[in-house]
Amino acid sequence: LHIAILASILSLVIYWFIRDSHRVTNLSGKHVFIIGCDTGLGNSLAKWLDKRGFSVIAACATEKGGQELRSCSSLSLKTVNLNLADSNSIARAVVFVIKERAGKGLFGLVRNAEGTAPVAPTDWLRIEDFHSVLDVSLLGLIELTLKLLPLLKKAEGRVVNLINAKGLIAFIGGGYSLSKWGMEAFSDTLRIEMQHFGVKVSIVEHGFFKAGADNSDVIERDLLRLWNRLTPEIRNSYGEKYLVE
Repeated sequence: LHIAILASILSLVIYWFIRDSHRVTNLSGKHVFIIGCDTGLGNSLAKWLDKRGFSVIAACATEKGGQELRSCSSLSLKTVNLNLADSNSIARAVVFVIKERAGKGLFGLVRNAEGTAPVAPTDWLRIEDFHSVLDVSLLGLIELTLKLLPLLKKAEGRVVNLINAKGLIAFIGGGYSLSKWGMEAFSDTLRIEMQHFGVKVSIVEHGFFKAGADNSDVIERDLLRLWNRLTPEIRNSYGEKYLVE
């Protein structure tokens, strides 16, 4: 019994030692660029890292989002407007990060973005419905990452990709699950390739959070809009009762 207790204590000591050896120290001056900070998880993470002492650069989709975040954060937190569907906006954000770093590397890139995704059967959708989410939550994030890789390699930094677990369940048509699975594949490939440069790539599959995208009224409105634009042939194939049921 005594040996078992000693073994347990020794295991805890070893665990604490290993855990503490992996903790990031000297947080001041370590810059982290976070995408999607207007509200939700990105907003909370930006505030938390700011309080911990990191130098946070928060990308917001709206000027209002940036103002509200700055109003409740330290002076070291900076914000930049970013539209992931616009290559020019991405380029401007990258220039902003480069200027903030003044030739130094980027310690962390946290990718958190949710494009607008209609929820409906696949043959109700048009290609622009797929673009509305893929251009933001997949292609936009990839483009931004490619432009920031030199800074990440310089600092031997890390990329953290936040993925909503609901996007990994393909239960209905549209681009939402495609974007999440695509980012999983991109991250897995990037992790292998960046190992040589000391850059770490992680995926955090987080749980379900209450958000506007889950609002039943929004989903119902989108379904009705898509139903009304269907051709008579497709609508008749489903029947009028389909939308009600």
